[in-house]
Parts: sequence; structure tokens; C-alpha cells
Amino acid sequence: MKALSDQQSYEGGPYSGYDPYGQPQTPGNWAPTPGQPQFPNPYADPYGNQQGAAQQWQGQTWDTQNHARVPVAEQPYQQAPPEPEPAFGPATLAGNARITDAQRARLEGRSPVIEPGVQPAALTALLGALLAVAAPLGSYALVVPLVLLQAVTAAGWFRLNGMWPARQGIALAFLGGLVADVAVLAAGREQAPVAILGPLGIWVLLALVLQLRSHASPDERMYGLMATVASSALAIVATGYLGASPAAVSVGAAAVAVAVLARALPLPTPVSVVLSLLAAAGAGFAVGGLTDLGSQGAALGAGAAVCALIGHRVASYDYPSRFVHFTAGVALPLAAAAPAIWLLGRVFA
Repeated sequence: MKALSDQQSYEGGPYSGYDPYGQPQTPGNWAPTPGQPQFPNPYADPYGNQQGAAQQWQGQTWDTQNHARVPVAEQPYQQAPPEPEPAFGPATLAGNARITDAQRARLEGRSPVIEPGVQPAALTALLGALLAVAAPLGSYALVVPLVLLQAVTAAGWFRLNGMWPARQGIALAFLGGLVADVAVLAAGREQAPVAILGPLGIWVLLALVLQLRSHASPDERMYGLMATVASSALAIVATGYLGASPAAVSVGAAAVAVAVLARALPLPTPVSVVLSLLAAAGAGFAVGGLTDLGSQGAALGAGAAVCALIGHRVASYDYPSRFVHFTAGVALPLAAAAPAIWLLGRVFA
């Protein structure tokens, strides 16, 4: 009787519906006592109310929701490759138009010296003829083609060194030539050496100050200093035409004109050099016969031609392109011959 009463009290108590000797009761047959707190059954089947229904995958997990597969066209790191760039073949020596003739010659083991050609030679001959004709007319007539020669010399040297346009250096060199011209005109032919050397020393100092004030690198400043000094020296030395006698100027300028034309002929270099010297001597002899120099004009013409060919050789170094040294090819033969014409003119006078 006591066991029965305990069982009855157990069933009516707060743990009614729980059989300690059997299996846990399902929510369907578990009825809590009214008035007692209702606790969820920890052993209840959460899917027990879906009777007879097959379990199917519904919804998305965290992995499928946050790491959904992106199509290939929308993936930022898997974009389709762009159009293939134009393909270039291997570099060649003959077909690469981006290198100059001098660079191609160096790569092929040939000399990088390229002669200016016929057009600069023709302009040199024209400028020499103007000097030869203007010399007998007086110093002020001679200064007109001389100033043109000095301008072309200042610009041509910078272009020969690949520094075009270098306006400050070209203007400084040209101004030095003008100052030397004024100094010779004021001092006279007898004082021409002093009138030329004075501006030359001053302009070297000005070129040095100009480059020291530059903000370029030390190598560039040194390169600009040498180019400015050389260009100024050539432009100032060309004033020697004003200091030489009119007969010497006529003979020397005519000889240079003929020598440069002969040098531009398409002949082997040794033959061309010999031919140009002979042509210059002949022109000097012919023009000297019209002046008081006489036959000595041949020696003066040959000496002027030697200096002119040296200037022509310097202008033949092609940097950075064939057209760049055009003005240098025009001016350097006449500018280089000016000191020889002045000196030989005083010797044969």
C-alpha cells in the first residue's frame, strides 16, 4: 500500500509524466499538472511533429550564404586577359629605324663618321664666296657675311653635340663673336690679335659663371661648360677674317669653298682629300693672281684648305642624327680656316 501511494504521489507530483523505469514520454502523452511550471522536455524530438514527412535540405548554411560561388565573368581576380600587345621581332641592325646611322655603324663595327653631304658643302661654298667678294669692299662690308658665319657656328657646335636648342649657350657664343667684331673694327687690323684674345678670355669666364649658376647635375654642367667655351671660341676666332688683309681673305675663302665642294664628291676618302687640296691650291693661285699675292696664293689656299678639312672632319661625327650636324658642316670649315688665313696672310704680305 505504501508503494502504491508513493507511485500515486509521484504521478501526481511535479514530475508527473516521467517514468524512471521506462523511456521518456513524448510530448503527445505528457500532460503536466495544472498549476505547475511547465519545463521543456530535453529529450523531446524537435522534428516529431513532422510525421511521415521526409527530411529534406532547406535553406542555406553560413558557408553557402556568405561564400556563394561567383561566376567567372564577375570574379574580380579572374578577369579575362586583355588584348595581346603587338608582337615585336628580335632587334636587327638593318631594320631598326630608331637608331641613327652612327649608332648602326658602331654596332656593325664601322666608323661612326658620316660626312655632312653635298647640301652643307654648297652652303659653305656660298658663304665662302660672299666672304671673298665682300673683303675688297671694306671691313664693314665684310662684317655682314661674317656675322652670319658666327651665328651658324654658334648654333652648329651645339647641334653637333646634341644640345639643340641650347638658347643661352648659343646666344652667349654669338654675342662673343659680335663683341670681337666690334673690338677689331675699333682697334684696327694691326691690333686684331689683342682685340680677339680679350673677348675670348672674358667669354670663357662668363661661360664658367653661367654654368656655376646652373642647377643641373655636375656632369651636365661640365658638358655644357665645354660646349659653351668651344662654341664661343670658334665664333670669336672667326673674327680673324676682319683682322686679315683683304687679299688673304679673298684667296682663303675661295680656296675653302672649292675644297669643301671637292670633298663632298662621292669618291674614296684619300682620293677626295688629295683632290680637295689640289683644287684649293688651284683656286688660291687663280684668285691670288687677281690680287697682290700672286702665286703665293696657292700656298695660302692649300693651308686654308687643310684647316677647313679638319673642321669638315669634326662636323662629320653624327650625333644624334644625320640632320643635326647640318649647320656644323656649313660653318666649321670656314671658322677653322680663319686663324690660318690671318697668319698666312701676314706671312705672305
